[in-house]
Amino acid sequence: MKNSIAKRLYDFALEIISLVRALPKEMVAQEIGKQLLRAGTSVTANYEEAKAAFSKEDFAYKISISFKEARETNLWLRLLKDSGIVTDKSIDAILPESVEIRNILGKSVSTVRKRKD
Repeated sequence: MKNSIAKRLYDFALEIISLVRALPKEMVAQEIGKQLLRAGTSVTANYEEAKAAFSKEDFAYKISISFKEARETNLWLRLLKDSGIVTDKSIDAILPESVEIRNILGKSVSTVRKRKD
């Protein structure tokens, strides 16, 4: 896995895991953390499934799910920051990557849909 999108997504999932581990132990932070962990690791999991798709339709479906999970991940990250639950610089480093990943996957979905038509 050189500097591919797969590596980037995997590294992003590792960053999500680290961030969730460091969240405060209060109930709200933990609940958001659970959602963030599920969505943030699902981005790379669904991308991996897309790479092993058995058809173009299956590939398009899995990439679409990965994109949706990326959007959700970005939402949870913004909520953590804007609510003041996470105030250190760790969130500032991961948010731009979240946006880039969301945009890359969104473009992939758009490209796949154009090719299907």
